[in-house]
Amino acid sequence: MNQIKLEQPHPAVEKLIGNIEKVLIGKRSIIELCVTAILANGHVLLEDVPGVGKTMLVRALARSIGGDFKRIQFTPDLLPTDVTGVAIFNQKSMEFEFRPGPIFANVILADEINRTSPKTQSALLEAMEERSVTVDGVTYRLAEPFFVMATQNPLEYEGTFPLPEAQLDRFLLQLRLGYPTVDEEMRMLNRFAETNPLEHLEPVMSADDLAVLQRQAAAVKVSESVKEYIVRLCHRTRDHHQVYLGVSPRGALALFRAVQALAFVRGRDYVIPDDVKELVPVTFAHRIILKPEARLEGATIDRILSAILSETRVPVS
Repeated sequence: MNQIKLEQPHPAVEKLIGNIEKVLIGKRSIIELCVTAILANGHVLLEDVPGVGKTMLVRALARSIGGDFKRIQFTPDLLPTDVTGVAIFNQKSMEFEFRPGPIFANVILADEINRTSPKTQSALLEAMEERSVTVDGVTYRLAEPFFVMATQNPLEYEGTFPLPEAQLDRFLLQLRLGYPTVDEEMRMLNRFAETNPLEHLEPVMSADDLAVLQRQAAAVKVSESVKEYIVRLCHRTRDHHQVYLGVSPRGALALFRAVQALAFVRGRDYVIPDDVKELVPVTFAHRIILKPEARLEGATIDRILSAILSETRVPVS
């Protein structure tokens, strides 16, 4: 059987990933997925323990694309207007003037997003889905490209507000960095011994360059059989006897766009079934809610997704 010959990774994407790797050691697969998300015009939720480099990853990505970067530290007393902006009365002009909030940037770091109230969390909903902000009945368009990377710590439950399903559904991918290996941690100590490499990181592309890559990624071909494969996987999550809430149509569209971007990152202009199988866990897991009795029986979302993938017929390329 003749094997499919894959093309070389896209040079601009490879340069972007390599630039981020100067700061974050041993996490190429996670960096690749983050780049995949931004090329798919999606957002990423990073959930992991403190100190593994979540914030460092976002900062390195923002510096590498040369766009505007804003960091929002989510705290219990943060107000929605602290995110979106507020209209202030100008006594000279006798009119209200809108002062944009930090959401008006290309790359947003929503740090510890689950530490703020649901009311403030909801301020991100319109921005993440519609790329706009409405204040006092006036709608303002956000910058293009627009990308949110949110972090949350799974260990701190006191004083946190779990993200509602509507918020989670707006994240294209949910990722975990994990701890480095012994060798990777030794390399990290040596690299950070004298200076922080993030301070010397230079942009490798502009926001306009990124917008061009996003359009090229959206043009990647997806066969009808692969589209049907995506839809069948979604329907199996909704019909599973242990699942209370399955993947929404928005989740199906998220997987569709993500596999296009992953194929583009890998240097292909077409999607293969393996792209779908690779992205299902990070695209579907945060969109699924198990039934209470399933959790008591020890069922996990990862095992259910693994079973669904093994039971669903894979299209022949």
